[in-house]
Amino acid sequence: MTRLRRLPLDVWFEPLIIAVIGIGYLLWYRATTFTATEQASLGWDNLRTTLVAHIELTVVATVIVVMIAIPLGIALTRPALKRFEPVVVNIANVGQAAPAVGLLVLFTFWLGTGFRTAIVGLVVYAVLPILQNTIVGLRQVDQRTIEASRGIGYSGTRTLLQVELPLAVPVILNGVRTALVILVGTATLSTFIGATSLGTLITTGVTLFLPKLLISGAILVGLLALTIDWLGRLVELAATPRGVS
Repeated sequence: MTRLRRLPLDVWFEPLIIAVIGIGYLLWYRATTFTATEQASLGWDNLRTTLVAHIELTVVATVIVVMIAIPLGIALTRPALKRFEPVVVNIANVGQAAPAVGLLVLFTFWLGTGFRTAIVGLVVYAVLPILQNTIVGLRQVDQRTIEASRGIGYSGTRTLLQVELPLAVPVILNGVRTALVILVGTATLSTFIGATSLGTLITTGVTLFLPKLLISGAILVGLLALTIDWLGRLVELAATPRGVS
């Protein structure tokens, strides 16, 4: 008889938090009187455009980071390139350590303002978690398991694809999940360089002293981050081989 995998606490508790915050915000929204500017910014047509733009920034940046960081992490765990790991990780760490706003503004001198510049800044800022977790995930695979797979005739590539990567998946996906949450929050800053995001609501609220608009922007960013974090946790759990979690 197959035993069901016990669900971790965050898998069912996090959606409860999302539901409570979401319902609380909707009740507050319906009971609150907004100014004309607030109504225009929080109207569904404008809000949908802003939300879609924010998600697009996050998703595009994440896809690019994954395409860069995971292959690079794999390469740096191979014997031929292992000596370059400290240098590459330190370079990636510079992007993470730099203030996000400063990083985005610096890129505007090179690329101008807008969506493309925001993507470049976000990618540089989010490479480290996925790169580090890819390296750590592959390094923690038991060497005896790798030797056993080579002993039964697996090539190096087949061992990587069928043994090392499946065992490293939980750690790698945890890095992707962390990067996603970082990107959701950091994408709000792209409004300073002319890219549309939920940060537009926050900056408008601050500039025009509209606390309700500021609160709405902050809550919506928080809800989006929590939702993406939860969805990422579900993917991480589903992709984890039984016996590894």
